[in-house]
Amino acid sequence: MSQRWRVAWSVAAPAGVRGGGAPRRPHGAPRSSDAQLLEEARRVLRIEAKALSDLEDRLGDAFVRACRLIHAAKGRIIVSGIGKSGHVARKIAATLTSTGSPAHFLHPVEGLHGDMGIVGPRDVAVIVSKSGDTSEVGGLLEYLLRLDVPIVALTGTADSDLARTATVVLDCSVDEEACPMDLAPTASTTAALAMGDALSVVVLQMKGFAADDFAVLHPGGSLGRRLTLRVRDLMEETDVPSLSLDARMRDAIVPLAKQRGTVPILDGSNRIVGVVTAGDLTRLLDRDPNFLDCPVSEAMTRDPKVARVDELALVALQRMEAFGIMALPVEDSKGRFVGIVHLHDLMRSRIV
Repeated sequence: MSQRWRVAWSVAAPAGVRGGGAPRRPHGAPRSSDAQLLEEARRVLRIEAKALSDLEDRLGDAFVRACRLIHAAKGRIIVSGIGKSGHVARKIAATLTSTGSPAHFLHPVEGLHGDMGIVGPRDVAVIVSKSGDTSEVGGLLEYLLRLDVPIVALTGTADSDLARTATVVLDCSVDEEACPMDLAPTASTTAALAMGDALSVVVLQMKGFAADDFAVLHPGGSLGRRLTLRVRDLMEETDVPSLSLDARMRDAIVPLAKQRGTVPILDGSNRIVGVVTAGDLTRLLDRDPNFLDCPVSEAMTRDPKVARVDELALVALQRMEAFGIMALPVEDSKGRFVGIVHLHDLMRSRIV
């Protein structure tokens, strides 16, 4: 770098920056040891944990009324907040929507400039505000009151405009913020977020919202696959070799190769009474030189683990992992053999 450019950089560079390097530590700022850094993090978590514990202790009739209001809403749940409370409100709206309560985040400023049109008299509003006295939220409250929309307030200030206006007030106050200057919303946003989760989960249960309902709203990604894929979607059901109880082990050699090491053994009613695996064959080889003439009934694994055709593929996978099994014969609702499902096929389905 030329002398001319060095001079230009020294003039233009921000304070505390030399030659494009990292900002200098402010003069006199203390150095922190690893132990001090960890202790500061633990202090933050202790403050936020206490805020949640206090929140639990304050739950009462107001929370129940808020849940009943949200559950009974004929329209949407309108969730709003400004600043950090707005970020919390967005998450609460997303959680409500994903658990069966259609919700929409409404930015209070955008609302005052045309977006209020999404609000209807059949809606319920959830307003998040630590102080409860922001001017932006005040304008939204006036509009909600004109429509006679019930308001659930998540606030830390009981004597605020929001608290006085709301139909139900949920006290989300905290003793202190985790910020050492007690300024940046930290414990208070954690408390509001947790209260929103509590509302969402309780209303979910009131609606009887089940895993299948959740899957309908989450069709994409591994979560959707975990909740929707059934054994029948992944099993092999055509040309699946099986053997009867009177078969010999010589009859099992080719089916074992075709069926990736597992062959179901069926009785006269097409019910699964055992399986012969590659492991069974190996153990038989070690103890009987005439293994080919051995009846499969003497070598098979009796009362094998099976999968049911309509159960979740994830459940079958968990069963395989728990017992160290590479494949499961599949039975229908009447206990009859209908196919086989393999570990590799389950893993390729990306349900985990």
